[in-house]
Amino acid sequence: MAKIIYITGGARSGKSSLAESLAENFGSPLCYLATGEPRDQEMTERIAIHRQRRGSHWQTVEEPLLISRALASADGRYQAILVDCITLWITNLLFHYDAVEPVLDDVTALAESFSILKTPLILVSNEVGMGIVPENALARSFRDLAGRANQILAAAADDVYVTFSGIPLKLK
Repeated sequence: MAKIIYITGGARSGKSSLAESLAENFGSPLCYLATGEPRDQEMTERIAIHRQRRGSHWQTVEEPLLISRALASADGRYQAILVDCITLWITNLLFHYDAVEPVLDDVTALAESFSILKTPLILVSNEVGMGIVPENALARSFRDLAGRANQILAAAADDVYVTFSGIPLKLK
């Protein structure tokens, strides 16, 4: 069974940089499984900055919905696989299914697949539940869904980190 590392934290807290650093400790080649889609100019620029920072020893695989399938395809071909980010993935799934339960089914299936992986896996997710209660039902539903997904995946991981202001704290 491969090592599974889960990293969570707030926006711009240093999650991706920590994840990339931990992945690079495994050697290269490395796989970056991106769940975000460049739907506007700002997101396009963010993606370009991430790609430039990573460099040529990373291969990017873009998969907004079928992470388990993409992981199965990449497993054994890289020294480590980094999924960035779980929060965007569950957003994509929530809009795809238009319901919470099938999203949680996919999250649970992902967690259950960890035991058959050969390649170390690092997952990045946002902690969205530490702020104010959102004013609308969709935002509250998403906050709750992200919290449940984080709990499922963190429980299945070997190591769990949270980042605050660029400083990682190992929780598990």
